[in-house]
Amino acid sequence: MSALLEVEKLNVTFPGRGGETRAVRDVSFTLGRERLGIVGESGSGKSTTGRAILGLLSGSARVSAQKLSLAGQDLRDLPEPEWRKLRGKRITMVMQDPKYSLNPVKNVGWQVEEPLRLHLRTSRADARKRALAMLEAVQIRDPELVYQLYPHQLSGGMGQRVMIAMMLIAEPDLLIADEPTSALDVTVQNEVLRILDKLVQDRGMGLIFISHNLTIVSSFCDRVLVMYGGKVVEECGASELSKATHPYTRALIASVPLLTEPRAQLATVTRDPAWLT
Repeated sequence: MSALLEVEKLNVTFPGRGGETRAVRDVSFTLGRERLGIVGESGSGKSTTGRAILGLLSGSARVSAQKLSLAGQDLRDLPEPEWRKLRGKRITMVMQDPKYSLNPVKNVGWQVEEPLRLHLRTSRADARKRALAMLEAVQIRDPELVYQLYPHQLSGGMGQRVMIAMMLIAEPDLLIADEPTSALDVTVQNEVLRILDKLVQDRGMGLIFISHNLTIVSSFCDRVLVMYGGKVVEECGASELSKATHPYTRALIASVPLLTEPRAQLATVTRDPAWLT
């Protein structure tokens, strides 16, 4: 399987009063047209890695990599005009909470059509037709109605589906989903995951699924990267996550509550400074 995305020794550093903070440390992986999960606690560098790949970090961030390429195109030091050609067309990102990502003064139809207007220069009639089809593809029951609504009129689950429709309408090669189900209840989570799974398979895309939920990742993804302190400490097949050997991964697995084995107290992570060396 040829690599769609190649990341080699990716580093992200932020300046601060007390010195520099290394948010991402020598992260390396490849991605084919598959579902790759990235898991870890808050602050482990998951989202920063995703944003660095997409060129979305602030100007104060210092990003370096020995290799960072999408289908052979070098993404290092890419000028902003070139990034604008890529984002939304070949590589996209679904953010964690749609109420902070959707434009509150534009209706759903305008926002779903935006990638088509920017990248494909389609006519208004064709853009509307494709937007309605995309809304239907993410299992919105009444696309014509939702097309006219504004973000504040949407439920959390419907807002997330609209976000997915926006990101996929231009048929990108790579989708980065940053905690796309964390703000949703369990039933809606499962619906969103089914939608993502079907769309990724039907369109032959690569997916990076960023999450702290080991249960979802182990059942949804093909491979898993476990991050701690900005580093990848373990990589394994998602179906074999229970056989992981790194003590941090084992601690994360042990901390997952089980309905079949109720416990008065969850396991805690005993950290080792050697994990960051």
